[in-house]
Amino acid sequence: MAKLRKTWREKLADDKDFPRVVEITGKMSTRWGTGTVVIPAPREVDEIMRSVPSGKLTTINQIRAQLAKRHGASIGCPITTGIFAGIAARAAGEDAAEGKKDITPYWRTLKVGGVLNEKYPGGLETQAEKLKAEGHTIETDKNGKPKKVRDFERSLVEL
Repeated sequence: MAKLRKTWREKLADDKDFPRVVEITGKMSTRWGTGTVVIPAPREVDEIMRSVPSGKLTTINQIRAQLAKRHGASIGCPITTGIFAGIAARAAGEDAAEGKKDITPYWRTLKVGGVLNEKYPGGLETQAEKLKAEGHTIETDKNGKPKKVRDFERSLVEL
């Protein structure tokens, strides 16, 4: 019998052996320098995303910095933090589809430079709609597609 795929909520709840702080070595040091990197648990990323109030914003880099501070590491892993933010967003999408109201406000987490995340549930348009509803102005690209939050720095929450 084929194994069923895990739901996004199940993926979010599976911490494996994270968080873990490891030394930056080899190829990693070329890109990230020296010191240590924290590989967070998915639920830690979700917890930080949940802490962003309506009308405020955060970025993946802010989440990484908060994780590094929390674990005494030099940096937060950019790869796993981004992956886990996506998992948290998709788990929130599952919850919303079931009619749950208390979901992770994933739309308030932006990429570097205030850029929207096309991989979040509903894509760029849904994230833009949710952000506009909270008072943010969305800039578009030359094709009219939502791209980033104008003056996003003014709305960043302190983590």
